[in-house]
Amino acid sequence: MKYSRLLAAAAAVTMIFSGYSCGKDDKKTSSDVNDSTVSDSAETTEKKSAKDSKSSKTDKKDGEKTTTDKKDGEKTTTDKKDEKSDKKTTTTKAGEKKSDTTTTAKKDSSDKGGNNSGGGSSNNNDNNNSSQGGSNNESGGSGEEVKEYTAEITLGSTPKATGSNVKVEGGVVTITAGGDYLFTGNMDNGQIRVNTGASEDKVTVVLNGVNISNPSAPAIFIEEAKRCTIKPKEGSVNHVSSGVEKKGVQDTGAIFSNDTVRLNGNGELNVTATASHGINADDDVIIESGTYNIDSRKSGIIANDDITINEGRLNIKGGTNGLKSKGTININGGYSVVSGGTKEEKSSIYAGSTFSYTGGYLYAAGNKVSVPTYSETPYIVADLGETVGAGSSVEFFLNGNSMITMNPHNDFRCVMMLAPEVSGGSSFAVSVNGNRSQDFSVTDGENQFSLK
Repeated sequence: MKYSRLLAAAAAVTMIFSGYSCGKDDKKTSSDVNDSTVSDSAETTEKKSAKDSKSSKTDKKDGEKTTTDKKDGEKTTTDKKDEKSDKKTTTTKAGEKKSDTTTTAKKDSSDKGGNNSGGGSSNNNDNNNSSQGGSNNESGGSGEEVKEYTAEITLGSTPKATGSNVKVEGGVVTITAGGDYLFTGNMDNGQIRVNTGASEDKVTVVLNGVNISNPSAPAIFIEEAKRCTIKPKEGSVNHVSSGVEKKGVQDTGAIFSNDTVRLNGNGELNVTATASHGINADDDVIIESGTYNIDSRKSGIIANDDITINEGRLNIKGGTNGLKSKGTININGGYSVVSGGTKEEKSSIYAGSTFSYTGGYLYAAGNKVSVPTYSETPYIVADLGETVGAGSSVEFFLNGNSMITMNPHNDFRCVMMLAPEVSGGSSFAVSVNGNRSQDFSVTDGENQFSLK
């Protein structure tokens, strides 16, 4: 009997150890039963633990929370193919998170200087950035432009430059490659010269409160560049002057360019030429924005090819011609007040071939004027009948309303008005020194009135 009880006890012990052994075997083969319903809570806990461990490694690597991935891992049991898919998704999400971190860093940086426009994209207009210069346009929270420049130059008796692509020799500061360059300070007998040595380079010269004078050469000389933009910085007032005499078409003017020159910006630029032209370009002059006051002994603005005014404000006092183009003049916008010289053959507005008007305001006074060859609204030219002395006041009226009062700096006889309000059926009158003419009726197209 005792022997039988011992055998029974031994059998029970054997069964207990066999049970623990089966439990271990089940854990080892759990991957073989992924397609079956998981009912054992210990198995579910182990799978969750394995997923958490894997997610924890990803978190450590990417420094991110992967709650979504963990949740997805709990929804289904995955085979090896699914695990690869989960890893790929995790990598993609980590990349997105990393991108968010980069954006945040840029915003933090912009708090000091301005927000990066368009998520860090480079802006190649207006504002005219050169990829070689590596400059980026940014816009601060106040809307004021913030700029990274290829070089910053402080003018003075000994100009100082920080950055690249700038050479200083005495009072001449030469830009040698494309990019954006910021100038501040004053300089007598000095010059900003642009000579990139490559016709494809684009240069932007930003003026921030400069005063540059040169008695014998242009204050700004664009010797070679595919396109050069002169930009008076927002809120700044700038002065350039030259005493260089007219000696042919080369190197003559307070600003002279062998190539096309653009002017834009939200600042002011005053140009004085005591012996020659104000702005002189061998190719084109394009005004896009900004305020420009030009006082010159010869032509205020002269171009060998075209003059185009898209926007901006111009006040031109030309000793010979106000605006002179050997090619075309295109007035598309802006607000321009122009007076020309005293010689009979000179004009306040002179176009060698085509004169096109599509918008904006142009008021001119001089000995004579080129009339538009194309105008989207009727234009008005009035012959005053006699020469009126410099400094006299002349006032334009349209439909009984005063449009402008100007004081030409030279003697004048002819005036012109281009304005979008002019239309067929309008009435026009002009007053000289307080003496108002009769009202004239405006018709479509050309309107040339005589006060003789």
